[in-house]
Amino acid sequence: MSSRRDFTFTAAALLGAAFAGCTPRGRAPRVVLRSSWQTVNIGDIAHTPGVLALLERHFPEAEVTLWPSNVDNGVAELLKRRFPRLRIVGSRPDVASLYAEHDFLLHGSGPSLVGESQVVQWRQQGPKPYGVLGITQGAPNPRTVEVLSGARFVYFRDSVSLETARAGGVRCPVMEFGPDGAFATDLRDDDRAEAFLAANGLEPGRFLCCIPRYRMTPYWRVKPGVKFDPVRQRRNDEKKESDHAQLREAIVQVVRKAGHKVLICPEDRTQMLLGKEALFDPLPYDVRTRVVWRPDYWLTDEALSVYVRSLGLFGNEMHSPIMCVGNGVPAIVCRWAEQTSKGAMWRDIGLSEWLFDMDDPAQHAGIVPAVLAMALDPVAARAKVLRAQAVLHERQASAIARVRMNAGA
Repeated sequence: MSSRRDFTFTAAALLGAAFAGCTPRGRAPRVVLRSSWQTVNIGDIAHTPGVLALLERHFPEAEVTLWPSNVDNGVAELLKRRFPRLRIVGSRPDVASLYAEHDFLLHGSGPSLVGESQVVQWRQQGPKPYGVLGITQGAPNPRTVEVLSGARFVYFRDSVSLETARAGGVRCPVMEFGPDGAFATDLRDDDRAEAFLAANGLEPGRFLCCIPRYRMTPYWRVKPGVKFDPVRQRRNDEKKESDHAQLREAIVQVVRKAGHKVLICPEDRTQMLLGKEALFDPLPYDVRTRVVWRPDYWLTDEALSVYVRSLGLFGNEMHSPIMCVGNGVPAIVCRWAEQTSKGAMWRDIGLSEWLFDMDDPAQHAGIVPAVLAMALDPVAARAKVLRAQAVLHERQASAIARVRMNAGA
């Protein structure tokens, strides 16, 4: 395995060196980041600041321009507060000008090659390189195979995606496991978080967070123009109880046996009501008095500031756990087939004990004991997180090193 990795790294280095002379002398390398897919989900928001933080840490001399799909709802301001040097263009910029002014296109992390059409536009301008960082990939169609094969590197955020791409015919010089960019997100709104905790009687280090989720996000509730889908809603309703019963029981056990409070909170705009219906309302009275239900949405900076003050997080979402582990907070993931293969990343970073497949009834019984163990033995839980972080940091540094090479630094 090591010899193969050494070979691919050498190949990337040679390609980068060959192109280095194309960067004009006397100025910093310029990178276009294609990211920021939507703002109704704090996880989708987190992709961009995570990758920006990695570039800041490992490629500080780069000038970065964000090419977003959507930065509304205060997200553009949030990004500019954390990254004041960041330039943000519109969702439909003059691609020829972007190409002329920049040296490299980096497609950020996401559920797929979300910006494939924009990568194609970049390719049509000329030979300047591009790469992909931290995506999940299903069976690729011919155009996706061509686009991924033409990249200088493709990092897949789960090993299942990596093997799927290989089996689908993708032949990129460098194809490896590379973490979702959201692991590196470090946004904070400590003032807002501390005010929320104080108003709800939540003490740092004395509560856990729990996130509900429908099988398929009912975007028709939060996005204009999205039509109601009765088939998807029928599936959501069918699995609503079984997908949340173990989380609800874990809340009961955390309150009664560990003596901690629990915060039921959202990752996307559709989950506040779900948390009340599926988790909060059915709780026994003695437990409900020790549980806080958050009725409104929040942005990534406030959410992460709350997470880092908790003992840990558990639930049916993926990106809040990603942000937690990236910031040293234990997190348990419950997932299902509708969420694609991205949950496999928990195995890839050594956290298989905290990954539960809700499509396998035999795994349901392990959820409550895992949550309770996390609550009762925080030292052991944080030790697991530290081991996972070591894997993340090595992979993150390797990925951005390739960006540096290919951007002509």
